[in-house]
Amino acid sequence: MSRVEAGAVAVIIINYGTADLVIQAVESVLVHGHGGRHVEVHVVDNASPGGDAAVLAQAYETRGWSERGVTLHLESENHGFGRGNNVVLNKLSARETPPEFVLLLNSDAWLENEAIDILARALEAAPEAAGAGAGILGEDGFPAVCAFRFPTMAGEVGRYIGVGAVERMLKTSRVALPPDHEGPVDWVAGASVMFRFKVLEKVGFFDPIYFLYFEEVDMMRRMRLLGHPMIYVRAAEVTHIAGVSTEVKSGYLEDRRRPAYVYESWRFYFHRHHGLAYTLVTAALVAGSAVIHRVAATTRKKPNGLPAKFLADHWRHVIWPLVRGGRASGGRSE
Repeated sequence: MSRVEAGAVAVIIINYGTADLVIQAVESVLVHGHGGRHVEVHVVDNASPGGDAAVLAQAYETRGWSERGVTLHLESENHGFGRGNNVVLNKLSARETPPEFVLLLNSDAWLENEAIDILARALEAAPEAAGAGAGILGEDGFPAVCAFRFPTMAGEVGRYIGVGAVERMLKTSRVALPPDHEGPVDWVAGASVMFRFKVLEKVGFFDPIYFLYFEEVDMMRRMRLLGHPMIYVRAAEVTHIAGVSTEVKSGYLEDRRRPAYVYESWRFYFHRHHGLAYTLVTAALVAGSAVIHRVAATTRKKPNGLPAKFLADHWRHVIWPLVRGGRASGGRSE
C-alpha cells in the first residue's frame, strides 16, 4: 500500500452521453478553493455515443484544463460506473504518493459549496471511516434521499408490495434513510461520495462484475466488513439531476423497462452477501410482492408503478439464474 499525499483529493467524473453536464461539473470543482488542498480532476469518457469525446477534448483545450489540474481519459469501451472509476483508481495506485482522498462525482452533479473540504475534514476527524457522502439536493433545491441501510429481504418486500399497511409494518427495514439523517450510515449515494484512498486500495476498488448499480453498495459493505464505516455529511452540498446518463431513476419505481444489468446487479449483490438460499427466497418474495402490488393497483384503478415487464425480467435475470446456481461474483482483475 502506497504512502499518500496528505489532504490531497482526486475527483473522478465518469461520462456517458452527458458532455455538457460534465463541463459544468468540472468547473464547479475548479471554481472552489477547497480549503487550500491540492485537488486534481479526472474525467473518464466511457466511449460515449455521438461527439462527447470531441466536446470534452475541445473543453480541455479551450478552458485550459491541463493547467488547472484536469486529466481527460478517453476510453474505447463503455466500462460502466465501477470499472470506469477503476481506470483512474488503478493509475492513482501506481503512483508513489497518491492523494489521501478520492471524490466520486456524477457527471450530472455539481458542487454548491466547499463540499470537498467539508468532506475531507469530516474524514480527518473520523480516522476509521472509509468515506463520507455529501448532502444531495435536487434541481428544485430540496434535499434528496442519499443515505441508506443495506438492502434486506424485509426491505425489498416493503419496496415492492405497494400496500400501505405492510409498508408501515416494515418501516424500520426501509433502505432509504430520511434526508435529515446525520452521522454513520451503511452506505451513501455514489453521486457524490469521498473515500479514503488507503481503504479503497484495501478492498481492491470496485468489483468489475457490476456494470451499473449496486457496485457502490457492494464496495461499502466490503469496507464495513473490514471495520471501516461510512458517514453522511449534510453540510457538504451537491446538486444532482438523477438518472440523466442512465435513464433509470433511483429511489422509487418507474414504469419504463429497466435494463438487464439492474436485475443482474441485484442478484450479484444479494448472492454474494447473503448466499443462494436467502437470495432465492428474497427473489421469490419480491415477485410475490410485485403481484400483490399489481392487483392492488388494478383494484384501486391506479397505475401500478412497477417497471414495465418487471415480473418477466425478474424471472429471466434473477430467479432463473439463481435456480441454475448462478455465481455470486466474478474475478476482480480488469
